[in-house]
Amino acid sequence: MTVSESVLIKATEVALHSLFRRSSPSFVYRIQQNCQSMLTCKHVTQNASWSTGQNISNVLIEVLTDDLRSRILSLIGQTSHQRKDVGVSRSKKANLKKVVNKNLKLKRITREEQLTASYTSLHWTASLVLSFMMKFVRFMMRNAAMLNVPKHVDHYAKFSPSPLSMKQFLDFGSTNACEKTSFAFLRQELPVRLCNSLKEINLLPDRLIMTPSVQLVHSWFAQSLMEILEFHDQNPDDPRVLEEFVEALVTVRSRHNDVVPTMAQGVIEYRDAFGADPVTSQNIQYFLDRFYMNRISIRMLINQHTLIFDGTTRPAHPSSIGCIDSCCDVTEVIKDAYECAKMLCEQNYLGSPDLELREINAKNKFQPIQISYVPSHLYHMVFELFKNAMRATIENHEASSTLPPIKVTVALGQEDLSIKICDRGGGVPFKKIEQLFSYMYSTAPRPTLSDHQRTPMAGFGYGLPISRLYAQYFQGDLLLYPMEGYGTDAVIQLKALSTDSIEKLPVFNKTALRHYKSNQEADDWCVPRKDPLNFKIAK
Repeated sequence: MTVSESVLIKATEVALHSLFRRSSPSFVYRIQQNCQSMLTCKHVTQNASWSTGQNISNVLIEVLTDDLRSRILSLIGQTSHQRKDVGVSRSKKANLKKVVNKNLKLKRITREEQLTASYTSLHWTASLVLSFMMKFVRFMMRNAAMLNVPKHVDHYAKFSPSPLSMKQFLDFGSTNACEKTSFAFLRQELPVRLCNSLKEINLLPDRLIMTPSVQLVHSWFAQSLMEILEFHDQNPDDPRVLEEFVEALVTVRSRHNDVVPTMAQGVIEYRDAFGADPVTSQNIQYFLDRFYMNRISIRMLINQHTLIFDGTTRPAHPSSIGCIDSCCDVTEVIKDAYECAKMLCEQNYLGSPDLELREINAKNKFQPIQISYVPSHLYHMVFELFKNAMRATIENHEASSTLPPIKVTVALGQEDLSIKICDRGGGVPFKKIEQLFSYMYSTAPRPTLSDHQRTPMAGFGYGLPISRLYAQYFQGDLLLYPMEGYGTDAVIQLKALSTDSIEKLPVFNKTALRHYKSNQEADDWCVPRKDPLNFKIAK
C-alpha cells in the first residue's frame, strides 16, 4: 500500500471516528436519516435514497480539485498521528482500526478494492457534510424570511378584518362551496387577523413581552404568518397547491392549540414577578379579550375550510356544515355538557346536584329549540357554568344530606335565544363580579404547565372570560347575577337568527392605540373612604 493510499484510508478512519465519538447513537441515526431525506425526494425508497446520496457525493468529490482534496486529506492525515488532538488512547485506536478494517474488509483485498472502500467512506462523509450544508442553508433562508415579519405585519395590520355572518358561513358551505374561492379569501384574511394580533402584542409592557411564554406565542403567530404568505402568489387552479394549503392550515391550528394557557402563564409570571398597577391590569385585560377573540375567529375560519375541503373528515351530524350545525339542538348540547360536568364533579366530590331543565319555544311550543350555531362553542360555555355551579353548590351544602338541583331554562324568541342556569351555591358579593371575568382571578388552586401533562383548564382564571368571548363572538353575551347568601343566575344570550349572528372582531387602529397609551385619570365621582371621618366637635 502506498503512502497516499494509507493516508486516504487513515483520513477516512479519523474523520468518521471524530464525528461519531462525540455523538450518541440516536444522534448518528438521526444524522443518517436527515442525510438521506435531504439529498433525495420525499417519496423514494430507502435504497433509492442511499443510491442517490452516493451519486451526489460522487459529484461532490469530482468537483473538488486535486490540490484541495490532497490538502484536506493531508491535514486530516497529519492530525490522525497526533494523539493529543484526536484524544484517543492507543488501545482504543487499535480497537477502532480493527473495527474499521473489518468493516471495510481491508485485510485481504486488492489495492483497487482498498481504494474503492476508502473512497466509499469518503463519499459517505461528503454526503453527510453536504446534508449539513443544506440544513444550514435552509436555516439561513428561514431566518431571512423571519426578518421580513415586521414589514409584513406593518402592511397587513393596515387592513381591517372582514367579519362574516353565520348565514354567510352556511351559504358558502352548502351551496357555493368552492375551494378556490375559500383559498383566495383565507390567504388574504388570515394574515390580516394574525397581524392585528401581532401588532397589539408589541404594545404590551416590555417586561411582559420578554417573558418566555409571550415570546413563544409571538413566534407561533409569526411562523404561521410566514407559512400562509407562502401561498400568496400560488395558483389556485393547481390541485397540489390547494392540498398543501389545507395541510398548512392544519399545521397552524395544531401549533396554536396551547396559545391560551401559554399566554395566561406568561401574564401570571409577569404579575408574580413585577406586580401590576391598575392601568397595566386594565390594558392586559383589554389586550387578552381582543387577542383571544381574534384567536377564536382564526380557528373558526381554519376549521370551516379544513372540515369542508379536507375530504377525509365526515360531518358529526347530517345538518353540520363544517363546524356549524344548522339545526343545533340546544337542549341536547346542554344535557351533554351537564353529564360531563357531573362525571367530573363526582370524581372530585363523590356527588353532584341534579338537573332540572325547562324549555320555552315562543315560535312553536311543540318543536324542540334549534338554531344555527357552533355546538362546540355552546358546549364550552355551558360546561364551564355547570362546573362552577356544581362546585359552589357542593361546597355551600357540605353539612346537608341533599343537594339542591341546578335549574336551567331555555327560551327561544323571535330574535334571541336565552339560557339561564340557576344554582344555590351561596353566590358572591356584587363587587366581585368584575373579578370573575378577570384573567388574573380564579377561585381554584393555580396549576403549573408541564410538558408531560395535559394543559389544565382550571386555576388560570380564564374559564369564565373565554366563555364570555365565545358568547360575544356572534354578537351574544354572558351575564352573571349573583345573590350573596343564596346563589347565582348565569344567563347566556345568543342571536336566534343566522343573519344577526355576525363575527365580532377586534381591529388595530388609532382608537386601540390610544387605549394602550392612556394614563389613569382622576375619577369624576367621589370615592368612598374606608375609614369614617371623625366628626367630634372640639371643645
